[in-house]
Amino acid sequence: MKTLKKNTLKSPEKNFLKSAPALVFVLVILLALFLADIYMANAATEKDDHKHQENEHADEKDAHADDHEKPGEEEHADEHGDEKMKLSAEQQKTGGIQLAEAGPIDIQQTLPLYGVVVPNAERIQSIKARFPGVIRTVNRKQGDKVSVGDALATIESNESMKVYTIRATMNGIITDRHAVEGEQTGDEPLFVVADMTTVWVDLSIFPRDVTRLQLGQQVRIEQVQRKLVDKGQLVYISANANPVNQAISARVLLDNSKGQWIPGHFVNAQATLSKTPVAVAVQNDALQTLEGKTVIFVKEADGFELRPVRLGKADSEFSEVVEGIAAGDTYVARNSFILKSEMGKESAEHGH
Repeated sequence: MKTLKKNTLKSPEKNFLKSAPALVFVLVILLALFLADIYMANAATEKDDHKHQENEHADEKDAHADDHEKPGEEEHADEHGDEKMKLSAEQQKTGGIQLAEAGPIDIQQTLPLYGVVVPNAERIQSIKARFPGVIRTVNRKQGDKVSVGDALATIESNESMKVYTIRATMNGIITDRHAVEGEQTGDEPLFVVADMTTVWVDLSIFPRDVTRLQLGQQVRIEQVQRKLVDKGQLVYISANANPVNQAISARVLLDNSKGQWIPGHFVNAQATLSKTPVAVAVQNDALQTLEGKTVIFVKEADGFELRPVRLGKADSEFSEVVEGIAAGDTYVARNSFILKSEMGKESAEHGH
């Protein structure tokens, strides 16, 4: 009986010892889950704090960028927008600044050509003695200008022994003289007089371009070295080609009343093929480039304003302006680079 009682008292303790490992395992799992929750909560908090700091840093950076860039942009706009260049009348005259008015014009499609200035052969006169005789006096020399009726020389006739006068029969320049006092007259001219108020420009035309030309076409002539530009008309196209280079000769009649075109000088030419009217155009010399944009200086009451423009069609002299100025605006047509240079100086001074 005593033995049975002893075993009965020790049975719960024995059961507890058997179940102890399971309890420990459960406690470990619960502790692990608790610690994991704490870790995840801290990680989320740190992530939110880090993101918040990044947002604050980005806001500060944007604010700093705005503070840094906006004043510069406003200054840039003021520098090339509202500010106007001011030049006195004396400064404009000294700088050779020329003004023009924007307006409608015909933009031309042209054919580039090359040629040389020659005397107008239809206005050259060879003067000979009317009767054979001895040259008694010579009044003019090569290079002299003469007018109709001027005495050039006197000749003593071999037959009548009378002295008669050789006179100029056209206005011009003596380009050649063979008359020598005391010599007998012969078959060659005593004087050659050329009227240089007009000249010819002889052009060479490639075979492929002949069909694009016709008599009466306007041709622009330019002598680059002397900065001469004028326009004439096509008055002759040869029916024969040069057998050596296959070129065909053409000729332009050019006004030379001021004597600026010198025979022998090479020139560039542009024959007008077609014309396209545009509403607003400016001279190409007026165009300047500033910071990658095409600009024009427009005259206002309080100075010259810099205007960005958008261009359309163009030829060798004019460009169509699609946007930026209107017909009637007065702009700097020549030597606008002086205003651009002055603007650069002022910008440099503001920078310092």
